[in-house]
Amino acid sequence: MGRFKSIRQTQRFLAAHDQINTIFRPRRYRLSTVSYRHARSDAFNLWHGYALEMTA
Repeated sequence: MGRFKSIRQTQRFLAAHDQINTIFRPRRYRLSTVSYRHARSDAFNLWHGYALEMTA
């Protein structure tokens, strides 16, 4: 595994990762199975849209 070269680089990565993690990991204990699946599906559709915007 690579290491971060500085504290600043680490903080930037973790800040971005936290926002993405929040989208993809809804609080499972608060949702029914069907709701959880819909939330995950919505998250992946949202991410797909972001990826298309970034590549265009």
